[in-house]
Amino acid sequence: MPTDCLPFKDTGYFSKLILDYLAESDQLKPFYNRFPKLENFKQQIEDKQTEFDTKTRTILAETLVKQYKSHDVSLQTLNNIEALRNPNTFTITTGHQLNLFTGPLYFLYKIISTINLTKNLKATYPEYNFVPVYWMATEDHDFEEINYFNFNGKKLRWNKSAAGPVGELQTNGLEDVFNVFSQELGLGKNADTLRQWFKTAYLEHDNLAQSTLYLANQLFKDTGLVIIDANHKDLKQCFAPFVKKELFEQTSYKTVSKTNLELEQTSQDYKIQVNPREINLFYINDNLRERIVFEDNTYSVLNTKITWTKAQLEEEVNNYPERFSPNVILRPLYQEVILPNLCYIGGGGELAYWFQLKENFAQNNVAFPILLLRNSVLLKTKQQVKKLEKLNISTQTLFLKRDTFINKRVREISNIDIDFSPQIKHLKKQFEALYQIAEQTDKSFLGAVDAQRRKQIKGLEHLEKRLLTAQKRKLKDHIERITDLQNQLFPNQSLQERSVNFSQFYLEYGDKLIKQLIQNLEPLNAQFLILQLEDNHA
Repeated sequence: MPTDCLPFKDTGYFSKLILDYLAESDQLKPFYNRFPKLENFKQQIEDKQTEFDTKTRTILAETLVKQYKSHDVSLQTLNNIEALRNPNTFTITTGHQLNLFTGPLYFLYKIISTINLTKNLKATYPEYNFVPVYWMATEDHDFEEINYFNFNGKKLRWNKSAAGPVGELQTNGLEDVFNVFSQELGLGKNADTLRQWFKTAYLEHDNLAQSTLYLANQLFKDTGLVIIDANHKDLKQCFAPFVKKELFEQTSYKTVSKTNLELEQTSQDYKIQVNPREINLFYINDNLRERIVFEDNTYSVLNTKITWTKAQLEEEVNNYPERFSPNVILRPLYQEVILPNLCYIGGGGELAYWFQLKENFAQNNVAFPILLLRNSVLLKTKQQVKKLEKLNISTQTLFLKRDTFINKRVREISNIDIDFSPQIKHLKKQFEALYQIAEQTDKSFLGAVDAQRRKQIKGLEHLEKRLLTAQKRKLKDHIERITDLQNQLFPNQSLQERSVNFSQFYLEYGDKLIKQLIQNLEPLNAQFLILQLEDNHA
């Protein structure tokens, strides 16, 4: 199927931090361990093999068996869960929130990047096993970020008051969303599949964690994907020593604060994603998820009457480790403590905060994983490709911001030249001579010459803008066609993958959608993929 690629730096949608990472800039190297190249995984495997113990593997495998107990699990996934007991098995992990009906398209891209990397690694290191893992962010509590998805330009929202970890939210109230979505889907085999997935996931499971596990398993079970809900007592027990260190030594606050300062000093363009708190843990219990703080020699839970002495808090961790929930600073450490993980795959924002954490991992004697930017994709239908070819619009042009996109097209197809750059360049050259005359005659005239230069350049720019506006009016029909096409591919002038839900494409392409993505996404190819989807009957 036709594909095209664009360097991330040419898209205009990625930060300097991420672009510097992809370019392996020397100034960023202190903030990560190893760059994602196949040859670098050998040492990563050896490091993880040394620190990860058999007991944790057993607990991990047994917990996963329990979590999958009521689900239709594939033989590939079962084999992968069992393989985790073996010292020669390692994971590649991505994480994502429990967005309603998976949220934006990049949910698929994250997981498929993870699946495909395990295949690459198995081909390179056949003596080891590699398991793709989707880490469900069941302990998040920002319900407003996940309670909707977009379908055919409409936002389908779950209206509900919510508190505590989102994974524990009861799914009541989703009947209304289902009824609206069901009507929007229309008729057909693929529509029926989507309808059944939504109905079973959200109307026949008790909470959002179980709903999401079911749906992700339906989409990817044949690939051997392992889905984990880390909000579990046995897994939290493995993390208890690190929880105590966080509570009583505040290691994260010290190390991450230091790293943040170093990042800011490295480049003013590097934006700090997250700031550490003195204690980076929440307390969760019965629809409660609130921060733990230490004030006046007392540990307490914000907005509650719960307090402890140090001895009482240590006992609470020993008896109820499941009540301690890591925040965004500590969650990556928790992940790497309970998984035999080699690599974390995430988006640009995620990788940006992982760069803040390397020293904290070192202080906790946990191997820092390889960080890989997930695949990014622009999906185009055959009809859209034909329109682009007819209008002679290149892939790179599509990524331009709206005004720049329109102005470029108007200049390209206009029968008059509306680019005054040569005239402005000529004018600037003329004024260089005038500066020399003023310098030799009377330096007090330099200001007047400069004012005249700016006035005339501004006049030319204004005239160019007016001519461009006039030409846009003449080419109104063409502009409407190209902007409509760009709107289809870049909804709300943003990347398609950050807005559109997979169901919009599944409705047309069915199972071929994920198959084509698995076939074409190359996790170690650091470029933006533009993919023309094959017709469903092809």
